[in-house]
Amino acid sequence: MKSTMQPTPLLISTLMRFGTTVHAASEVVTWTASGARRTTFGEVGRQAAQLAHALRDLGITGDRRVGTFMWNNAEHLVTYLAVPSMGAVLHALNIRLFPEQLVYVTRHGGSEVVVVDNTLAGPFARLLEHLPEVRHVIVNGPVDDETRAALGAPGHVAGVHDFAELIDGRPATFDWPTDLDDTDAASMCYTSGTTGNPKGVAYSQRSNYLHSMAVAASLGIATADRLLIVVPLFHANAWGFPYSAMVTGSSLVMPDRFLQAAPLADMITSEKVTGGAGVPTIWNDLLHHLDTNDVDVSSVRMLMVGGSAAPLPMIRAYHDRHGIDIIHGWGMTETSPVASLSTVPPAAPGSDEYWAYKASQGRILCGLEGRIIGPDGNAAEPDGRTVGEFEIRGPWIAESYYSNGSESEAELADMAARFDEGWLRTGDVGTFSADGYITLTDRAKDVIKSGGEWISSVELENVLMGHPDVVEASVVGVPDDRWQERPLASVVLKAGSTATAQDLHDYLETKLARWQVPERWAFIDEVPKTSVGKFDKKVLRRRYAEGELSVVVVG
Repeated sequence: MKSTMQPTPLLISTLMRFGTTVHAASEVVTWTASGARRTTFGEVGRQAAQLAHALRDLGITGDRRVGTFMWNNAEHLVTYLAVPSMGAVLHALNIRLFPEQLVYVTRHGGSEVVVVDNTLAGPFARLLEHLPEVRHVIVNGPVDDETRAALGAPGHVAGVHDFAELIDGRPATFDWPTDLDDTDAASMCYTSGTTGNPKGVAYSQRSNYLHSMAVAASLGIATADRLLIVVPLFHANAWGFPYSAMVTGSSLVMPDRFLQAAPLADMITSEKVTGGAGVPTIWNDLLHHLDTNDVDVSSVRMLMVGGSAAPLPMIRAYHDRHGIDIIHGWGMTETSPVASLSTVPPAAPGSDEYWAYKASQGRILCGLEGRIIGPDGNAAEPDGRTVGEFEIRGPWIAESYYSNGSESEAELADMAARFDEGWLRTGDVGTFSADGYITLTDRAKDVIKSGGEWISSVELENVLMGHPDVVEASVVGVPDDRWQERPLASVVLKAGSTATAQDLHDYLETKLARWQVPERWAFIDEVPKTSVGKFDKKVLRRRYAEGELSVVVVG
């Protein structure tokens, strides 16, 4: 029997039209040095149409790529909506990648037009001579004559345009194509390239659409919400919030380049923020600010955290001291990226069961399937106990990486190895329960193999960051003659702290099995971070190997 339902494609333009008309009065607030700059969803929709007309005039047709090199602001949201809605492909460039990686990603993805924030125009100009495919640069905001000249200097750049001037006077409506195939690419993002070149993932119209609906429903986002989006729009769809906001009408507070704890606290207070999204390092810094300053956060009901595991002591501190619910999420560039959220089933608040759920990576979202591959290489029962590599599949999970035909055989083989007959090999190690909860204990590459036993670096970090004198802690495995590997703990202490390695060692012995406790300790000013705010453990391993860390041995 055939369906009687209409075969309407799932397109970003559908989300945009809904959000910018039904929710036309919702706000986009962009933070500036002088405070808030405001616009409405309705105006965002009109500017998206104007930008689409401008991009057509610049030669963007079909599935050609439009890059962005921007902070989180209203103009970035306009581009997020306009480009995929017109049938082209949005290619958000990670501004924190190394120059060589940025050149690789921009060329590999094939961006021909790039929209650049004026505060980033100087750094982007220095890349342009290596980006011969880029024909036009659109600058959001004023730049001086010297920067403008630098942007236009490479002979392949046909034009440097002011964003506001380029769209000014153009029609505020656009004939958005409705005959697009919703399996075609809408946007693309690249992994952060911690090993080898970054790998590209091309998200379809359909996958972005379904992902935005699932995130909105699972987080319970509503029209009255005002969401502080700290997670950068240049990374993994900004966790779906630009498109989820079109579904729900929730207003967006965009921090632009003001990502420090003090301005974020100001945004929360002045804009009556009800929720947000960011990596653990951002929310950890904000927590210390809230603990030492009088900040009104009474409007905030939840903050989503993702990108890396959030320590349970931080989750509890927000709950106990500030009445804010931290929602743990998990995902990857390859999963669009949200795949699970730590919404809690009926459990007594404050009970051990409750906090176990909060500390997990959460319940897998409806529409996705997960499994654990045990040490024997076979899928294990989801019993919540068997440890193995987590695999996942579903309508917003990648089935391959993007290839433009330039990769070597070795690179293609490496890309293919991440997929297991329709399942994505995540590289994350943990357990999976019958009620759909993922508890990840480590990345496969970061598990410490000591004397035939596995030690979770993440668990050590989480327990360490529960110590009142510890701001941050990162744990890596280092060679050991007797045990093969042992953990090295690199710790950032609070200002004025007198805690010693022995103090921290003794603290861990009260929380963990003695054989898991590190003997090697290093005190550092800051844990190195990747381009998306995760602990960069390869840097710590290198510093240790090259003798750059001052290591204390105790125990």
